[in-house]
Amino acid sequence: MSSDWYNENASSVVARYEAIDPSALHAWLRALLPEAPSTVLDIGAGSGRDAGWLASLGYEVVAAEPSAAMREGAIRRHPNPRIRWIEDALPSLDGLGRSGLSFDAILVSAVWQHVHPSQRARAFRKLASVLKPGGLLAITLRHGPDPSGRGMHPVSLEEVEALARNYGLAVVRTVRAADMQGRPEVIWTKVALRLPDDGTGALPLLRHVILNDLKASTYKLGLLRALCRAADGAAGMARYDGEEFVALPLGLVALNWLRLYLPLVSGRLPQAPGNAGPDGLGFAGPGFRALLGGEVATAADLRIGARFNGAAASAVHAAMKEAAKTIAVMPATYMTFPNGGPVLPTQWGRPGAAPDAMLLDATYLARFGEMRVPVHLWRAMQRFAVWVEPTLIAEWLRLMGDYARRQGRALDAGAATIAMAWSDPERDVAVPRRIALGFVEGGRPLHCAWTGRALSAGTLDIDHLFPWSAWPCGDLWNLLPAHREVNQRLKRDRLPSAVSLLQAEERILRWWRTAYLTVGDAWLPTRFRHEAGASLPGLRTEAADACDPDQVFHAVGLQRLRLRHDQQMPEWTA
Repeated sequence: MSSDWYNENASSVVARYEAIDPSALHAWLRALLPEAPSTVLDIGAGSGRDAGWLASLGYEVVAAEPSAAMREGAIRRHPNPRIRWIEDALPSLDGLGRSGLSFDAILVSAVWQHVHPSQRARAFRKLASVLKPGGLLAITLRHGPDPSGRGMHPVSLEEVEALARNYGLAVVRTVRAADMQGRPEVIWTKVALRLPDDGTGALPLLRHVILNDLKASTYKLGLLRALCRAADGAAGMARYDGEEFVALPLGLVALNWLRLYLPLVSGRLPQAPGNAGPDGLGFAGPGFRALLGGEVATAADLRIGARFNGAAASAVHAAMKEAAKTIAVMPATYMTFPNGGPVLPTQWGRPGAAPDAMLLDATYLARFGEMRVPVHLWRAMQRFAVWVEPTLIAEWLRLMGDYARRQGRALDAGAATIAMAWSDPERDVAVPRRIALGFVEGGRPLHCAWTGRALSAGTLDIDHLFPWSAWPCGDLWNLLPAHREVNQRLKRDRLPSAVSLLQAEERILRWWRTAYLTVGDAWLPTRFRHEAGASLPGLRTEAADACDPDQVFHAVGLQRLRLRHDQQMPEWTA
């Protein structure tokens, strides 16, 4: 599609688009749409007509439009907190790929003719990859002459049907329609398709490895669970490597591996048939053994943004090297497709000697190498971690019980369950509370992020923007000053609605800037940047604008949408 043409002709195009009633234009599709408030992606959103209509029906809409002139005008024309606008387009959809979002329905209206035929298979694969199981894909095909400068190509229903067969979608409805702008030379074919399951083979592959694959130890389960934790809590560190793979720092996988295995090995829970402690485990070298007692560092200390010095830095660095090497030569090597190729191609790095001081950030974790995860597997872990991880835990417990019986002892199921729990960071709000109290005691105005009410020492609470009960995240960006009544009685463990988040935008941005980004403590802006870059997909920690509050707020809006629809969290409106 030529964005330049649409930028130059935005005013005339918008007038024609807005003259058409979207409820009449899409009446053929209305009965097939999922129930609101489902997520809908509007690709080539143009004037915002369709995005505005969908939002008015109660849907959460992500509107992708590559033309800056069209996009900026649409935002003014259809202001609605249920619409998130992004600059993106087929065939690549790079921005959406980084966001980790998936959708209940996708609308590709009057766009497919702009995709070059050589790029349509790639575009269709991208659409299938961001569509939820059972999701609806609606494409309208324009038949007619190509107006000069607009970059149109011939389309056909047969081509779309063939692509649907290749990518596992079923055609559920086709409609032939006249042009609603009254052009007799233009005819439309409207196609609705549905994805019966995840459409990628990721879930069967996961089920096979978890339940059926031969295992001489718990290593394969440990690797999959370490990846699930990365997909859920550190997706911002994923780098899309072409269209088939996501590249992760091997150090991130090793970090999660250590957090998983430390409590298990400390509790002498068997991880192999003849093992009831660190002996015999390839990753349990001097570094890991130094961490076992908890005096140097605990499992909960091993988190993105943590800093270590001296003996602690040496032990953590050594343990990371041991874990990364074991992962690369053991489970990553022996987890294969039926044709024998590795599921998770892994390249071992050169982390070097232990530093005197270290920061667990993306740069450091990348020193250990890189693991490439197939995109369809990564997306399945992002979407279904809430279901996949309990299956992993159940099989891991079963396997440990089997190993214990071979050793002639019974497994303490209660102790094993406790040790299997992911060591979330402590619910620590000390830093933002200290800063907020400093504001109050120093006579600086401080207001509730959600209501704007003035706060005093007696009414101040620190609220998690995204509830801790659903997504344990103690990042600075997620900690906001709130009135005690709002935090404890009104909002509680609910997700802020799109309306509430938009209404609070100015107050949230002001808090981030004054509390974290322009303070005397030089470490806080660095911590803010690293935490946001790791936990919020779409931000790059190495980018110059990674600490830009506006960019972080945009990423928060997309993460809110993902939590709302992946976890079905209840919403709260201020």
